[in-house]
Amino acid sequence: MGTRIRIGYAPTRRSIFSAPAALEFRKLIADRLVELGIDFVDIDDINDEGLLFDDDGMYKAVEKFKREKIDGLFLPHANFGTEYECARLAKELNVPVLLWGPRDERPDENGMRLRDSQCGLFATGKVLRRFKVPFTYMNNCNLTDPEFERGIRDFLAVCNVVKVFRHTRILQIGPRPFDFWSTMCNEGELLEKFNIQLSPIPLPELYQEMHKWIDEKTEVQKVVDYCHENMICQIEEDLLQNVAALKVAMKSLAEKYGCNAIAIQCWNALQDEINIMPCAANALLNEEGIPVICETDIHGAISQLIAEAASMNEKRVMFSDWTVRHPDNDNGELLQHCGPWPISVAKEKPTICVPVAFPQNGAVSAEAKHGPMSLLRFDGDDGEYSILLGHARGIDGPWTRGTYVWVEVANLKRLEAKVVEGPYIHHVAAIHGDIVPIVYEACKYIGVKPDLYDPIEDKVLAYLHGEDVVFDEV
Repeated sequence: MGTRIRIGYAPTRRSIFSAPAALEFRKLIADRLVELGIDFVDIDDINDEGLLFDDDGMYKAVEKFKREKIDGLFLPHANFGTEYECARLAKELNVPVLLWGPRDERPDENGMRLRDSQCGLFATGKVLRRFKVPFTYMNNCNLTDPEFERGIRDFLAVCNVVKVFRHTRILQIGPRPFDFWSTMCNEGELLEKFNIQLSPIPLPELYQEMHKWIDEKTEVQKVVDYCHENMICQIEEDLLQNVAALKVAMKSLAEKYGCNAIAIQCWNALQDEINIMPCAANALLNEEGIPVICETDIHGAISQLIAEAASMNEKRVMFSDWTVRHPDNDNGELLQHCGPWPISVAKEKPTICVPVAFPQNGAVSAEAKHGPMSLLRFDGDDGEYSILLGHARGIDGPWTRGTYVWVEVANLKRLEAKVVEGPYIHHVAAIHGDIVPIVYEACKYIGVKPDLYDPIEDKVLAYLHGEDVVFDEV
């Protein structure tokens, strides 16, 4: 499942440089965006040129972009550009900003230069900083260079992270389990700092919603059929009905309260009432791109939302425990949980069964696919929030129960110290692929500190600036 991000396209010029050259590049850039399938809103109708260079056009662009609900602002410098209009526009919109200009042609036979777009980028960067506007810089390159397409697509992913983060509301089903002091959060602070909202409901409301859907039967039966087709069901049929009803009920409640993620008190009052673990129901919703997080871990839900948004919602996240070190690999670690992982991450057909630590059925067992991964954890202490972030690789290891994968990192001792010393806990979000540069860049817009657990910041910045970077294999 992908997503669509819309950007505002506001090419800019300055009067002392060639207006015809700026007009030419306004069209060339727009044509390239169309070729790449980018959803954008232009400013062709704000003046005769469709370029940003004065206050009148700037205010018209503000009105148009707000009306069109853009998710990011693209400020290509068609010539030197008008830096203060770029900064004023960006300040008004409060969305991620992409600053870029095409490479300038060689001076003509008279030694005249048409555009000086690179020089304008230096000026605009300074004025944006004066206006306290965070921005993303894409290096001065040609429209056909591979770093242009990569930079645009990465910027869309950054915009998606910011959009999701700023519009998060989490359905909290029950309080955290008593034993999990580590998952406590500051609800008021999350709202005040980030506009992250919680919608708490008691467990009995969930049970009532389940009974409603059990009586309705149709939607529950669809889920039961899906489980039989896509999973090995080592569970009694009446309990599988409960799994299906729980899945449908949680989705219904998330829609009712306008939530994009769920955190549930998954044990142990729940089992006394419905006789199952919720893990399989959680896995089914996670597969649909609705994060469901165990042990009422609100920060875990935020972590999962960020990770999936960084992948443009095309990949699913594994919400995991850091558990035990690999018996044979000093940099290996077991990521495991009772069974909430989405089905599509599994390297085998998942089984609905009894988990490792509880007697009730309804958990899921499957090993996840190996390969390159990114790991992240949003968390905070004393009002300061950060995102633990880095690379890993799925590796072979002993079989264990639950949903699991053994991973190798570059330096487990260094990572272990980061987790223990905080502000993190034993929960982490894992996703296949590399989202580290995207999340790192998004942090500047959401007011959270990126915390790389390996010393790769120089390489991350080099990648973001358009260099060909190979991150060390772990």
